[in-house]
Amino acid sequence: MYQRSICSWLTGVAVLSVGILAGCSSIDRTSHQLVNAITPYQIEVVQGNFVSKEQVEALKPGMSHEQVRDILGSPLLVSVFHSDRWDYVFTIKRKGLAFEEKKLTVYFSGYVMERTEGDEMPSESEFVALLGEQNSKPKIPNLEATPAQLERFAPSKQSQEAAANNAANSPSNAQPRSIYPSLE
Repeated sequence: MYQRSICSWLTGVAVLSVGILAGCSSIDRTSHQLVNAITPYQIEVVQGNFVSKEQVEALKPGMSHEQVRDILGSPLLVSVFHSDRWDYVFTIKRKGLAFEEKKLTVYFSGYVMERTEGDEMPSESEFVALLGEQNSKPKIPNLEATPAQLERFAPSKQSQEAAANNAANSPSNAQPRSIYPSLE
């Protein structure tokens, strides 16, 4: 008798445990669906030195370090082991668009620029258009209701008849009653 009660008690605990675990998995699925439906705000991240096509075209072999720095700005990377090389890296990360990375490397021979290598850089106007690309089509809600939508909020005939009956039964010259007690 004692073993049966323990056995039935353990069976009950096992069934209850399975039920709780099954409930947790359905809550987990629901919570994942809810989390996927709500997307947090993601800022646009622009990092590095933007180098335009016009700036690259202004570089000429034989320029000094200072002249290159005046045109491109300070390099993002300067290696201690490769002092004859400056790296300019530009990245942009935006929600809904592909991650972009542009690189330009300037090589020096002594204190004189020798050559440049890297990706094709966008012009300044292309870059400005690129930044506004995602925001160019904002969602504008429709602020006008259609007649079908307005019919849902039209007063019913019963409420119109009740309002007419109330107006007919109440004396028109009666003073409106105040909800506050008189001050007299």
